[in-house]
Amino acid sequence: MGLKIIAVNPGSTSTKLAIYEDTTELWRAAVAHRSEDLARLPRLGDQLEYRRTAVREALAGAPVHGDLAAVVGRGGLLKPLAGGVYQVNDRMKADLASCRYGNHASNLGALIADSLAREEGVKAWIVDPVVVDEMSPLARCSGLPDLPRRSIFHALNQKATARKAAAALGRRYDECTLVVAHLGGGTSVGLHEAGRVVDVNNALDGEGPFAIERAGTLPAGDWLRYILARQHGGIDLQALLTGRGGLVAWLGTNDFPSIEQAAAAWRAGGPAPSGLDGRLCDELISALCYASAKAIAGLAAAVSGRVDAVVLTGGLARSERVVGEIRDRVAFLAPVLVYPGENELEALVLGLLAVLRGETEPRVYEG
Repeated sequence: MGLKIIAVNPGSTSTKLAIYEDTTELWRAAVAHRSEDLARLPRLGDQLEYRRTAVREALAGAPVHGDLAAVVGRGGLLKPLAGGVYQVNDRMKADLASCRYGNHASNLGALIADSLAREEGVKAWIVDPVVVDEMSPLARCSGLPDLPRRSIFHALNQKATARKAAAALGRRYDECTLVVAHLGGGTSVGLHEAGRVVDVNNALDGEGPFAIERAGTLPAGDWLRYILARQHGGIDLQALLTGRGGLVAWLGTNDFPSIEQAAAAWRAGGPAPSGLDGRLCDELISALCYASAKAIAGLAAAVSGRVDAVVLTGGLARSERVVGEIRDRVAFLAPVLVYPGENELEALVLGLLAVLRGETEPRVYEG
């Protein structure tokens, strides 16, 4: 019998679940949470029992059969950590439940995993949470000593995808230098050197290239003046950076397939079926690719161009146009490898399997 693992990945409006036996997915579900229910539970801690109950109901008919090896959850906003696999402990649960380091749905991953694991008599774990921080001192430095650059990014998918890319190159992850771009609602571009992400943009706060829902790094003086002019206007400035920025700010939608369809219709000389401005959609897609390519090339410069591969992943890596435009700009650096999608449930399981099989040592969260 193989090692059977439940993986839990809470998002803003759903909780994704899967059961794996070794690397084979046996079952998957996405438990949707109604917006009206979540509205009645404004604090993250209030959602725990609600989501936990919904997860238990979804798992009731799933193929667990009492032979579970472990439960793994998506890691949330904890103190900055080295990448790796961490067993859920009391200190971790306290920091996540209190939102000590920030409020995000991913904080519930370890808490739900721990509850399920206790019922099954097994251990709960997290893998490569978003706060993985392996940045070099040079990368951490900004122009203001009180505002160092921070590492908050799609660590789980970036690390898992980087390992796949290294294997495709016939090498170990810690033997490679890779630039990995996770392209999605937010974009993170990381420099992976000798098994560590030594430089990366803070994608949670919208730093770096603009994306579907992220404003990206803005002209500093203009942004300051924008804030000052609107500081008493009741505008949620954080939302402009991280939810209503990027393509959403320009077009009023985060539906990238519709945006791409409108651009294609404009190129073909016809009207956009969605009612979007096709010409503007076309220009913005190219601008997004341009910004992402600049970020990739900038990190390659940090290692004097000695890059083994450029790796594209995330939801936008499913777009032939996005991949093609970025590839055209960065292929001079190194081979471009593409792994579409976020693959977070699989990444959780693969990370944990390495510990359960004794291939790597787990880490301890000390708070």
